[in-house]
Amino acid sequence: MPNDATMTFNPLISSDRVEGTTVYNTAGDKIGHIDNLMLDKRSGKVAYAVMSFGGFLGIGEEYHPLPWQSLDYDERQEGYVVDISEDQLRKAPTLKRTEYDRLRDDAYGRSVYSYYGAAPFWY
Repeated sequence: MPNDATMTFNPLISSDRVEGTTVYNTAGDKIGHIDNLMLDKRSGKVAYAVMSFGGFLGIGEEYHPLPWQSLDYDERQEGYVVDISEDQLRKAPTLKRTEYDRLRDDAYGRSVYSYYGAAPFWY
């Protein structure tokens, strides 16, 4: 068994540890948390992190699908950082918690990726 000196950074994390993780903007302000991950069944790639934003005790929350590549993990904050202002987030594509199936719609997916200026994960 390797000792601490020979251990290398392991970038893997289980999905249940990602869900609930805080999301910050680049100024360090908490803007939400990861509610769920959406995976491509065939490739295994993470397509979206659905972020919960706003609300109180689950009432009035908005759910924003974020392209996975738009998030950067910050070890200091033990959370994800996204380069988006609160105003941009308010104008971003949203879902209700009961509408996650909309993410299967190619046109909706393209609109999400386009909004964040990211190439769709399926390319």
